[in-house]
Amino acid sequence: MSQQYKSREERKKQQGIKRKKQKRGKKLVFRLIFMLFLLGVIGAIGGGITAAYYISQAPPLDETLLKDPIASEIYDKDGNFITRIGTEKRKYVEYDDIPKLVEDAILATEDNRFYKHHGIDLIRLGGAVIANITEGFGSEGASTLTQQVVKNSFLSDEKTIKRKIQEAWLAYQLEQNYSKEEIFEMYVNKIYMSEGIHGIATAANYYYGKELNDLKLHEAALLAGMPQAPNRYNPYNNPEAAEKRRNTVLYLMYKHGRITKEEMEAAKQIPVTEGLLSEESHVASNKYEAFIDLVIEEVEALGNYNVFSDGLKIYTTLEPEAQEFVEKMLTNDGMIPFPDDKMQAGIALIDTKTGEIRAVGGSREKDVKRGFNYAVDAKRQPGSTIKPILDYGPAIEYLQWSTYHQIVDEPYTYKDGTPIRNYDGSYQGQMTIRKALYLSRNIPALKAMQAVGLEKSREFGEKLGLHFENFYESYSIGGMGEGVSPLEMAGAYAAFGNNGFYTKPYAVKKIVLRDGETEINTTPETTVAMKDYTAYMITDMLKDVLTVGTGQKARVSGVPIAGKTGTTNYSAEERQKYNITNSKAAPDIWFVGYSTNYTAAVWTGYEKRSDPILPKDQKLAQYIFKTLMTEVSKGKDNPDFKKPSSVVEVPVEVGSNPPKLASEYTPKEEIVYELFVRGTEPTEVSKKYDKLEAPFNIQAKYHEEEHEIILTWDYEINEEEEIPVEFEVSVSFDEGPKQVLTTTKEMGLNITNPINGGVYTFYITAIRGEQRSEERSVTIQIPDKTKELFDDDEDEDEDDDEKPSKDKNQQDDSPSSPPDGENPPSDGTNDIIDSLIPNPDRQNGSPSN
Repeated sequence: MSQQYKSREERKKQQGIKRKKQKRGKKLVFRLIFMLFLLGVIGAIGGGITAAYYISQAPPLDETLLKDPIASEIYDKDGNFITRIGTEKRKYVEYDDIPKLVEDAILATEDNRFYKHHGIDLIRLGGAVIANITEGFGSEGASTLTQQVVKNSFLSDEKTIKRKIQEAWLAYQLEQNYSKEEIFEMYVNKIYMSEGIHGIATAANYYYGKELNDLKLHEAALLAGMPQAPNRYNPYNNPEAAEKRRNTVLYLMYKHGRITKEEMEAAKQIPVTEGLLSEESHVASNKYEAFIDLVIEEVEALGNYNVFSDGLKIYTTLEPEAQEFVEKMLTNDGMIPFPDDKMQAGIALIDTKTGEIRAVGGSREKDVKRGFNYAVDAKRQPGSTIKPILDYGPAIEYLQWSTYHQIVDEPYTYKDGTPIRNYDGSYQGQMTIRKALYLSRNIPALKAMQAVGLEKSREFGEKLGLHFENFYESYSIGGMGEGVSPLEMAGAYAAFGNNGFYTKPYAVKKIVLRDGETEINTTPETTVAMKDYTAYMITDMLKDVLTVGTGQKARVSGVPIAGKTGTTNYSAEERQKYNITNSKAAPDIWFVGYSTNYTAAVWTGYEKRSDPILPKDQKLAQYIFKTLMTEVSKGKDNPDFKKPSSVVEVPVEVGSNPPKLASEYTPKEEIVYELFVRGTEPTEVSKKYDKLEAPFNIQAKYHEEEHEIILTWDYEINEEEEIPVEFEVSVSFDEGPKQVLTTTKEMGLNITNPINGGVYTFYITAIRGEQRSEERSVTIQIPDKTKELFDDDEDEDEDDDEKPSKDKNQQDDSPSSPPDGENPPSDGTNDIIDSLIPNPDRQNGSPSN
């Protein structure tokens, strides 16, 4: 019993504790709900205050802005007006002239309940959220057509609470002041339709050459779908996206009962390009079209501004005189000797210091609006113009190579075993990287990339604005599938000329909004891409390209210029496929170069890779560069590139490896002046051409008993020298020509078999490797024993009365003039010298025993 009681007591106790916890939990929940309610009330009050403030800041309704887009004005680098774009590309249409087909397409897509709401459609807002979840993003928008008119007329595209509140308020106000028909008319005339045009009527004429009444269902659906993202759904540039968007519009028209399912399916089967006018039919109306295209693209990339309707003042980097000259080069027959009308060229001219685009040559075609721009849109293999960027620049930056760094041009392969060859199929052995670069040798370039490593090479290129999806060793010589544009190459090379600072090339400096006060600075950030020593040393090597290298045709008199040629190749398979028989034909020819003022990149080639550039036309890129740089450099100060303190220039003896300083004895022709990163320059002086100390105390004695000459000399031997000194012994006989007799390590020589009565002069020269001392000489005359014998005979013959005479008829056995065609007899000097026998057993300068 006691145990049971105890259990009941414990059970009661536990239940009491549980009830207390439940009460506390209910209180906490109540408090939380109350706090949330209170916060909601406070938030509502705060939101109301904020909304009221934003509404008070909303711009007033302006009928002019509601109906007419405002053209933008474009100015050059000095603030001078260039042109106005926007207003001339708009055809206004009244509501009564809008066919029902077009109205149905627009309302089904943009605002199906347009005639049922008062500017803000809460039902459509909820339906749009559900539709985007169930039917895919973009299937239905949330903003009403009225809100879109307000946004396009008065507000920016920024996605903020302030803009949304003001948009809703102004949409309500618009509905109170204008009829639905008037608002719809505003919308169809204001919407942007890509290609710099506004309004549905203008778009119908531009894309199809039709009036609105003549549009077919699939055409009206395409145009109705474009305003959401005009450039993305442009049927010329993005036909696949345009067709997908058109089909979405057709589905929405069917969903809302404006067309039948059969009509929808039939329209979907029609290619989106059917009925479109050709792009070539659109003639440009602006000055400097290629440059203006860049301006439009940069403004559109900002996302919040429409250059054709926002009334912007756009201040650009354009140099009108340079732009006009570039256009003249490309379109004026005869100025540049293009081989035919099909060859194209892309030219980008920028300011070396700032990266500002001064001019672009986009095409040789005349007056093609928004056409393909070879200076920007073309992505071609860069050939050897990539070598300073991916090979030698990184080697100097990360490994601190000097311009003298030795590298061997020899048979070589990529790491996978694939052979790599130079353009001429030859190899030139050991050379400096300076020479390898200005002669554009491929194998040294690959070795440089391998020494740095692919990751560092890629990193260096990225700092110069070149981003590659893949990266392989073949990129070291420009063999890449991704390609680069002339504008990108100009930006990269400009950094070398600007002490290592990189600025992405740009055409727009600032934008002033329609209020005349708000300025948007669009100048890109300048970054440090490399050390100043890298920039200067690459520049110094590239200057040699124009003086002794492959780019001599690009040289401009009086203007210090650095630059690089580039040529791409066809593979064996391509040659066979395209039937290219000329072994030197190339698909792309480049020249990229810079002065302290301008950087220019020039590409030449054909639209189709199958059309080759023949050798006779492969200097055109250099000629275009020279012509342009000569023109823009006129009347300007063109200083040379300034060497930074991080670089030292020293005289190096040619061929020394590791490098050695030239000595006072090094011949001038064996000295090169090369650049080193300060602190890495050589300190050891070459002794290759140093003069050794000459032998001294030279003596020559005749040893009558052995009939030999004993020749001796003295020399101070330096035991620390790695290469021992030897002595070259030469001799001349009776002041005749000198001839090397022998070379010995001893300081003496015994010479046998001298000619009696002969006069011998011996010359002793100390040598070590290629070093030589001044020669020292000694002369000795050998006694004439034969003469002494003859002298004794003459004394005996003096008593004879008569000496026998020679008979006139007796033939003389003495030598006579040789017959014609035979050599005269030798004077015997060489034979006499050859008769001397240096005794190898006694080369110590002492007589034999």
